[in-house]
Amino acid sequence: MADENYMLEDKRFMFVIDDDPVQVEMIKDYLKDRYIFDIRVFDSGEAAMEQIQQLKPEIVVLDYHLNANNPGAKNGIEVLKQIKQISSQTKVIMFSAQDNINIALESMRNGAYDYIIKGETAFNKMETTVNRLGEMHKLEAVNTAQKRTITFLPVIIGLIVLMGILYFYFGAPFLKKEI
Repeated sequence: MADENYMLEDKRFMFVIDDDPVQVEMIKDYLKDRYIFDIRVFDSGEAAMEQIQQLKPEIVVLDYHLNANNPGAKNGIEVLKQIKQISSQTKVIMFSAQDNINIALESMRNGAYDYIIKGETAFNKMETTVNRLGEMHKLEAVNTAQKRTITFLPVIIGLIVLMGILYFYFGAPFLKKEI
């Protein structure tokens, strides 16, 4: 139930994790023009982990190769696994130049929501995926609200029945205030 609370927050977070500053700015600008997320950017998975722990982003756009600036950095699959351990509800979009079916399959097996290959149509695919995730978010929020209503409804019905029983046995005087 605690993970459901991310859907009810006013602020929705999206993280972009990529070590290519040009690519990060392009992704951030593209998404910022289209969505109301608070977008945070990181050049490594290690740098993002504390924020993921605290903010539980709704969506993470994650590059596979994260070692251009730091050869010892974790790759996207390792970061993906860690994200899913910390925040299982976070949807991860792998966004990589690796046109490799094995990496795509491994990403999906480890919990990635989608695998998008960087290229000419990549941003359109990302937009479609984020839109799909937005619809899922709305449905999950409605579902959570309905569950709460259904949980609360028996309490209200119980109180109404109790008041009816009290009225039946004791009459209306128990409802009147003494002055």
